[in-house]
Amino acid sequence: MLLRIIITACTIFAAASLTAQEATNAPIGVLRVLDRTTGVVADVEVTTGQPRRVGLLTIALNECRFPTGNPTGDAYAELDVFYRDSADPVFRGWMIASSPALNAMDHARYDVWPLRCKTS
Repeated sequence: MLLRIIITACTIFAAASLTAQEATNAPIGVLRVLDRTTGVVADVEVTTGQPRRVGLLTIALNECRFPTGNPTGDAYAELDVFYRDSADPVFRGWMIASSPALNAMDHARYDVWPLRCKTS
């Protein structure tokens, strides 16, 4: 539990430092999804406010931010990830493209992490 609190604090600090650098919101996030059972890797585009089904996951992108003036820079994505239509998410929070393990989704079958944000 303490480790989860520390990781969350680090993620919030990293997101706050991006805000200090001036961040731009993008309507689309590019995420990578790994199905550990089949070994299939898929890069998917998820539009803010439009949940996307990938395998047994439903991924909702709440925000995708990148440093202003550097759209290829480090992406920060706020996600809700649901498994098998469960009402409770298996992941809810921010992920950082350059450090996906900082606040990783803990799931036995799937890994999800952001790659970049897209403006169109």
